[in-house]
Amino acid sequence: MSEHTWRSRIEGTLRRRGDPDYETARTRALWNELKPDRYPDVIVHAACERDVQEALRPAVASGLRVAVRAGGHSWCDSPLRDGGVLLDLSGLNQWKIDADSATATVQPGVIGSRFAGELARRDLAFPAGHCPSVALGGYLLSGGLGWNSGLWGVGCASVLEITAVTADGEVLRCTEHEHPGLFWAARGAGPGFFAAVTSFRVRLQPRPTALATTSYTFPLTTVGPVADWATETERALPANVELSFLLAGEDVPGVTNGPRPKVVVVTATAFANSRGEAVDALRPLRNCPLKERPLTRRLDEPTSLAALYDASRNLWPEKHRYVADTLWSDEDYASLLTKLGDTFAKAPSGRSVVLAPFSPASQEDELLRNMAFSVLGESYVVPYAVWSDPAHDDVNVHWLRDAMRTVEPCGTGHYIAEADLTADPSRARRSFAAADWDRLQSLRAEYDPRSLFFSYLSA
Repeated sequence: MSEHTWRSRIEGTLRRRGDPDYETARTRALWNELKPDRYPDVIVHAACERDVQEALRPAVASGLRVAVRAGGHSWCDSPLRDGGVLLDLSGLNQWKIDADSATATVQPGVIGSRFAGELARRDLAFPAGHCPSVALGGYLLSGGLGWNSGLWGVGCASVLEITAVTADGEVLRCTEHEHPGLFWAARGAGPGFFAAVTSFRVRLQPRPTALATTSYTFPLTTVGPVADWATETERALPANVELSFLLAGEDVPGVTNGPRPKVVVVTATAFANSRGEAVDALRPLRNCPLKERPLTRRLDEPTSLAALYDASRNLWPEKHRYVADTLWSDEDYASLLTKLGDTFAKAPSGRSVVLAPFSPASQEDELLRNMAFSVLGESYVVPYAVWSDPAHDDVNVHWLRDAMRTVEPCGTGHYIAEADLTADPSRARRSFAAADWDRLQSLRAEYDPRSLFFSYLSA
């Protein structure tokens, strides 16, 4: 197929490397300001599902491999590959909500926070991602650690059906009963998924009407006993309370005088249906027996989903450079965070953070049934190097890798959505249980035997 014919058959846009606006399209494909030197031959912005088919046919004929992008929020920039076609689905950003059945059909380019806001107006909810700019496509394909996941499960647990365009151009409706293998893989395979998903049908939840947050801020030097106390207390919290640790530096709420200290913040948010229920849910955190007085303490403060998104936006600001990595472990949080705390104290950027959310569910939980995603350890940590000056790229990347080296001997795996897939070829394989990895390879051979779709970076 000639380039002219290719361009004429799609409603969206096609840019080849060398076109005047190619570089703008390439850099806009990534949310991260740290742009790798990887250059697709062709960038196709799809405007409809048919565009996806029309993009794949000439790619197959020309022997070009395909990478798929929805929101471009991958920390390691998985959608951007050298050569081949970058299929950009961010223009597929429509949703249809059926309040009667508490379901919705969403396209991959839908931004999670916008979808959550629309649902809230209808007294419905969905476990969208914590960062407000994350699109649902990559988030759901990677599993989706989102809001209130202790009660609702990871995002992909709510996926009931997908529509996918396969390597041969066929449009398949996939459920637990129709093309169950492809459906299973779409719930957790992440950037190595071997088809292009054009829509998800998802289960919705009643909107929690009363949210409240309790938080404590302590000096970083107390991270061990703080983690011990919070871990013990977490066992008494109901499933609708989301608890996490944060190692942070600047912009700590309530710390306004003098230099920004390095701190550990314990935050718990209750997703409840009344003020009384929220306060009761957070009650185990009311009394902290630690001898070290907290720098700040906030108890049972009313909040909202919009306020939670604002806090996330402050943690992960736009127009910054990022490197992140993940680790599942069977070590307790006190051990992991003490090791990371020693390294974090030397972080070159005051914006860098370490996040450690409590696991959303056990491996045996019904919410994790029939999906490629799985919980690979008792504890989970994510260090983020965050900075803005390109001159500081090397020192921040080195810090992130050093931080991971301090805890990797304790590791049992990684989370594919945020793992640094450029660091080690084993990262992708170690993001899945061994049997699940083998099944993914078999399904790839079945649905994409000529490897039209790029697999994981470094895999």
